[in-house]
Amino acid sequence: MLSSLRSLYRSSFNRTLPLFLSLLFAVNFAYAQVPFRVDSSIEQHKFKHEEIKVLEDPTGDLTFADILHANDRFKENKQYYPSNKNVSSAYWYRIKLDLQPSAAGKGAVFEFFDQTTNDITAYIPDQNGHYTASRSGADMAFNSRLYRHKNFEFLIKDPVPGQYTYYFRVKARNLINVIIVYRTIDYFVHYALNEYITFGLFYGMILIFCFHNLLMFLAVKRKQYLYYVFYILSVALYEMCVDGIAFQYLWPNSPDFNYYAYGIGLYLVSLFALIFTQELLQVKQRSGRFYKLINLTIALRTVFFLYCLFFNKDLFLYKFVEVFPLSVAFAAGINIYRRGFKPARFFVLAYAVLFGGFVIKVAAAMGYAYFLPEFFRYYAISFCFVIEMVLLSFAIGDQVRILRKEKDEAQDETIRQMQVNNDLKDSLNQELEHQVKVRTKEVVEKSEEILLQSRVIEQQNEQLMSINHLLEQQAAEITRMNILLEKDNLQLKTNIDVVTNARALSAELNFEEFSAKYPDQETCYKFLSDLKWASGYHCTRCEHTSYCAGRVPYSRRCTKCSYEESALHNTIFQNNRIPINKAFYLVYLIYSSKGTISSHQLSEKLGIRQSTCWAYAIRIKKAMQEQKRSRKKDAPQGWSTLVL
Repeated sequence: MLSSLRSLYRSSFNRTLPLFLSLLFAVNFAYAQVPFRVDSSIEQHKFKHEEIKVLEDPTGDLTFADILHANDRFKENKQYYPSNKNVSSAYWYRIKLDLQPSAAGKGAVFEFFDQTTNDITAYIPDQNGHYTASRSGADMAFNSRLYRHKNFEFLIKDPVPGQYTYYFRVKARNLINVIIVYRTIDYFVHYALNEYITFGLFYGMILIFCFHNLLMFLAVKRKQYLYYVFYILSVALYEMCVDGIAFQYLWPNSPDFNYYAYGIGLYLVSLFALIFTQELLQVKQRSGRFYKLINLTIALRTVFFLYCLFFNKDLFLYKFVEVFPLSVAFAAGINIYRRGFKPARFFVLAYAVLFGGFVIKVAAAMGYAYFLPEFFRYYAISFCFVIEMVLLSFAIGDQVRILRKEKDEAQDETIRQMQVNNDLKDSLNQELEHQVKVRTKEVVEKSEEILLQSRVIEQQNEQLMSINHLLEQQAAEITRMNILLEKDNLQLKTNIDVVTNARALSAELNFEEFSAKYPDQETCYKFLSDLKWASGYHCTRCEHTSYCAGRVPYSRRCTKCSYEESALHNTIFQNNRIPINKAFYLVYLIYSSKGTISSHQLSEKLGIRQSTCWAYAIRIKKAMQEQKRSRKKDAPQGWSTLVL
């Protein structure tokens, strides 16, 4: 009985063991990574979904030897493209290839697209299972790359048929989609050449747009063209950073600048986009609310940029912030277009296309745009930027066209107004001609009346002529009597001058009486001239005795050396600053009072400042003292002796 049970158990075990092993193999096969089959028909392939296994290294300390012993820790990629959800971690990716004989011997590469990936280390096996490490990334100088291409490539050397496992360690400071592509060398060269030709066309268009708008700015002096040039150049800088062209051609030996380039490019795009929006759409005049909102957005974006630049450059990697300034510009365009500003239609359409490009780019990054062509998915933003530049150029041209139309309408209105003015002028001329005719008729009638009156006047003139003849005889008699009176008046005036001189040399006169003798400047100058050169003229420079009249009244010019000397020179009145007749009277008062009169009294009598009277009094008193010391008994008396 026991033996029969044992035989039954052995037979059952022998039947179930193969079945159990088969099930176990099937389960392991279901969870194992399936190698991707590569034959001669495969020129390129992007790995996605379950074709990639992922292992996260939070500390970043795992070595390749550790990874080889941790194959069971790799997890299946559940996204379209894997991404680094934790930027502080390092990620390991595993790919398996099944190289068919038809693909063997063809050179191939693995290529990584994202230009912000800081560090990539690839472990490529050979036919003997030995791994070779190759390193690349944005942290390294550009010249260290395999082919000096904008992307990161790792060469598969001398592939032979068989199954191979490849490992890639990726470290990035920002969130990226890790797109790993297998390409044959032939296809890589073809793709790279076409791509760089496309770049040439794209950046060539940008340069053409810049040059055209710069010429327009120089021609019409409208600032919107200059802001548009700055905006296009900012777009070019950002696109060059995204494409890796800037790192390749502008700063190949400065990888640290890659941390700033994206942020600087995006900031300049936002800044000049908003400034260009204000200028193109005339936001300040058409919508004060949006004008303040745009200025606030510029200020906030500038603060964020400066904070990123000086405190935390990792924030530059948050590109989604650019949605806010572009949304403000888009909303301003819609608002102003609704208010009836026609050039805003192209502006709104341009920003709609640009936002469409952003949507496509985001969808492609999340794996939702797989149905679109690959080239278009990757360069959607670039295509939309080109369309936007064209539409914005249309918007500028539309604005210029509308301004020209308004100018033409204004000219037409001016011409119409000039025509109205001419018609009005013609009607006024006709009215004036009529009034002239009426007035001429009145003048003719009046002239006839005046002619009659003139005849009467002629008769009266004849009577007056006879009377005038009689009056002429009487006038001759009166003239004879006037001559006799003039002689008497001259004698009387001479007597008055004598009396006045006598009083001026003796008793004190008031200013009115004194002015009767010296009423004006010319009289004073004549008196000084006669007094100064009483004994004859002698030139003070060359002692010549011949002279002629100078430019100043009563001045004398030497006929030999042409030196001109005024009547005031070398007198007490030299450099005089008050009226000369008042200066005469001031000397007279001090002389007549023997220097006892005060400067306050002089100021009150002459109407001159006390300080001026005080200065003149000192000068005159000094002259009096000098005269007193040197005067002889028979010397002439009078105030005029102080002059020289």
